[in-house]
Amino acid sequence: MSQYVVAGGTPLVGEVEIGGAKNAALGILAASIMTDETVTVENMPDVRDTNVLLDAMEGIGVEIHRPSRHVVNINGSRVRNVNIEYELIKKIRASYYLVGALLGKYREAEVPLPGGCNIGSRPIDQHIKGFRALGAEVDVEGGVIRARAEKLTGAHIYMDVVTVGATINIMMASCMAEGKTTIENAAKEPHVVDVANFLNSMGAKIRGAGTDVIRISGVRSLHAAEYSIIPDQIEAGTFMFASAITRGDIMIRNVIPKHLESISSKLMEMGCEVDEFDDAVRVVCARGLRPTQIKTLPYPGFPTDMQPQAGVTLATSGGVSTITESIFENRFKYVDEVVRMGADIKVEGNTSIIRGVPKLTGANITAPDLRAGAALVIAALAAEGCSVVDAIHYIERGYEDFELKLKHLGARIEKADGETEIRKQKLKLLSA
Repeated sequence: MSQYVVAGGTPLVGEVEIGGAKNAALGILAASIMTDETVTVENMPDVRDTNVLLDAMEGIGVEIHRPSRHVVNINGSRVRNVNIEYELIKKIRASYYLVGALLGKYREAEVPLPGGCNIGSRPIDQHIKGFRALGAEVDVEGGVIRARAEKLTGAHIYMDVVTVGATINIMMASCMAEGKTTIENAAKEPHVVDVANFLNSMGAKIRGAGTDVIRISGVRSLHAAEYSIIPDQIEAGTFMFASAITRGDIMIRNVIPKHLESISSKLMEMGCEVDEFDDAVRVVCARGLRPTQIKTLPYPGFPTDMQPQAGVTLATSGGVSTITESIFENRFKYVDEVVRMGADIKVEGNTSIIRGVPKLTGANITAPDLRAGAALVIAALAAEGCSVVDAIHYIERGYEDFELKLKHLGARIEKADGETEIRKQKLKLLSA
């Protein structure tokens, strides 16, 4: 297993280019099999999650061609079966998007329950509720979701909780159902809008994405399309907090500033300067950070995927902050690791109480999940001395060329395999 070796204490300065949104890409790639014509998806992030999903799609007969690293051509006309192989898909949560796509097109799907990061309960009851409302028979047995329908008919579906995954899944399943479907209390996240826009580019009739009521008029079939995925809001936010925690100055390009407003506003409360441009944001932290209070909420609130990055950054602020996690109960698994670096954080229920310390110090730490792993890396970049970050395969699930982008900003970070390589990289970084 690879690790990151990080020598901290260097402000990050320069420009970074943000890739396509992983969370949008997973829904869009699944939806692309809903037509028999070839779909071209551009600005696709080349990360572990998207590659696993593409492999699983190839496993059922989908034709995949990648003319370049960030472009993929997909043709779903030769799908052999609707049974996704467990070993291919168990690693990622978004496997469930294939249920909505296959059910919508073939009226049948058999997909293993999702894997991915262990950050808390991710129930699929709202997905099942939506599929059943459309007329499908759904059962979960032996870790597999099976859905079948003679026909799908539009329905009025009220989501008991705001859920991105179920909103996207029901959109896909209903876009070729007979009649009209209404999804109330729908998720409003940017990647929900992006999947809806992609489906519309293939001929679907979806209105209201980005609001809490989405209306879908079923169509007979979908057609070929070319579509470019939106920039990754969470990757951008991670580099924004990397600038803050290292007291740096980073221009983050290829972003949609509107999607980052909740992140920008918290950074400004903390004392950072945030400048917005048409497709870029600049984050400058020229002084010590102030404490603040954060509560994670569905979009447009503060994203749960940004909570660990905020937590480690507030650990270096001058005062007491609180973070309340209202989405996933296991989002504080990074706390024990950053405490080993000298942070003063106590977790009580779904709230962390963070007392800022003058400095963090390097340590051997382990990434517990995707976003917490990225947060621990930026904490290591701010710490005094050298850190080794283990289990970086989590980080590679959602960040493309993470260490290379950080190095471009002046970070002292190297990838290593095994103790000998770690010692070698430590000597190299500390003598640089």
